[in-house]
Amino acid sequence: MPKSFEDLEVWKAGCRLAVSVTKELNDCRIFALRDQMIRAAISIPSNIAEGSERRTAKDFRYFVHVALGSAAELRTQTYIARSTDIISREQADIWITEVKSISRMLQALASSLVLPP
Repeated sequence: MPKSFEDLEVWKAGCRLAVSVTKELNDCRIFALRDQMIRAAISIPSNIAEGSERRTAKDFRYFVHVALGSAAELRTQTYIARSTDIISREQADIWITEVKSISRMLQALASSLVLPP
């Protein structure tokens, strides 16, 4: 297990994505989708941090899977935002690529967490 969640590249990538989503959607007037996307984006690194601080592989793995769910949620919402012209196709493509990368990193992290027999 890492010394601190701040050492995890996946946490850093999640924070960068959360900041990007928050800034980009700050002026969006479709409040329900905006708020849901921001919450999902913020949830990714937040769950990584929470799981890491629990200090057991079982708890950490659980929160990594919660973060994976939030990543899937954000990806879905990004497709919807792109299709409704809330965000540009270019911005959507960037976020989708980032979320897919973060999801792969989360899968690898979950696999690396050895659970006791």
